[in-house]
Amino acid sequence: MRAAPDYYSYYKATVNDSTRHPRLEGDEVADVCIIGGGYTGLSTTLGLAEKGYAVTLLESFNIGWGASGRNGGQLIHGIGGKSYLRKKYGPDIEAFINRLCWRGHEIVEENIKKYDIECDLKYGYLDCAFKTRQMSDLEEEFEHYDSLGMGDRFRLVSANELSDYIGTSVYKGGLYNDRDAHLHPLNLCLGEARAAAGLGAKIYEQSQVLSITHGREPRVHTEHGSIRAKIVVLAGNAYHLLEQKHVGGILFPAGTYIIATEPLGDNMAHDVLPADVAVCDLNEMLNYYRLSSDKRMLFGGRCNYSGREPRDIKASIKPRMLQIFPQLKGTRIDFQWGGKIGIVINRIPQLGRIGDNVYYAQGYSGHGINQTHIVGEILTAAICGQMEDFDVYAKAKHWKIPAPRWVGNNMVALGMMYYRIRDLL
Repeated sequence: MRAAPDYYSYYKATVNDSTRHPRLEGDEVADVCIIGGGYTGLSTTLGLAEKGYAVTLLESFNIGWGASGRNGGQLIHGIGGKSYLRKKYGPDIEAFINRLCWRGHEIVEENIKKYDIECDLKYGYLDCAFKTRQMSDLEEEFEHYDSLGMGDRFRLVSANELSDYIGTSVYKGGLYNDRDAHLHPLNLCLGEARAAAGLGAKIYEQSQVLSITHGREPRVHTEHGSIRAKIVVLAGNAYHLLEQKHVGGILFPAGTYIIATEPLGDNMAHDVLPADVAVCDLNEMLNYYRLSSDKRMLFGGRCNYSGREPRDIKASIKPRMLQIFPQLKGTRIDFQWGGKIGIVINRIPQLGRIGDNVYYAQGYSGHGINQTHIVGEILTAAICGQMEDFDVYAKAKHWKIPAPRWVGNNMVALGMMYYRIRDLL
């Protein structure tokens, strides 16, 4: 099921690996069958393959087809649902939060180094505040990380100092850190797939899973074949409709959209982002942007919770870019694309099991590169029998709404209207 148009993105135009994997034909056996060829599926496949498991990954389209290969390319720290975790578990959960907060970065860095993945990794990230109250939030965040001994990695930036990082006057200040990063997300996907295949994992593309027959050894069915496995992992996030009896109504697909300009050249690129950092603003309906390796502005935003695709992404996103960077007026837009992310109301990623041997993981609410790699490691550990971190997430309660693809999305869209109004005040 193609849940969003398959746009020709900047990332697709600049892939550095043209490997294509075959379609599943016939019946096979594996220790673990992973469904979904994005970061969650790939990081779990790679982790298990490193431990010697016989792993088969099934992808409906191509590796990185969904959000993992279309996103803004920002590797940002943190885990979702921290307020929920603190309320549920109390002060004892702080060690868990602090341990996992940067763990996704470490995993990505380890994979890039170990498997020689070229994906334009570059460090530097800036949160920007439109309002005084947002700047106060950034000051509290700085104090938090300073108390953890990380103050040397962070820097509060006043409005007068922002010109060192960004060529605009619309913000009241920001918080910079040199630990977050940006990268080419699709090339990271392809590199991790190549690494997993090199360790013996089987990867099949154009192999949409139609159903799962549960039992002591579940069987995963595609149109042209099947996989019998001891363990199955559902890792399709916003794009799959499997096992809706168990996981339907707790995840809401939302669209987010990006444009890529023509190459700006050294002078204009330095004018708009002199420090070549990734940037997010702090509005709930945020903008996010960065420069590509060939000095294009990649500018995204306009998260759409209704489930409807915009008729013209460029017409929707370019005015937002020009509000921040009027100097880019007249710049040609070479690419426009979008895709679905999985939104969770309480923002905590959804991990669980159906029976004893079908795991699922989904719902990163727009912060997927870091969190998916953390979750891949947690799933790998759980399959190996180490359930502690998995259980922290699996015990979380999630609201279930009937008919989520219509009722749920519209309820979320109505709720987000409040935040749009709040952003404007």
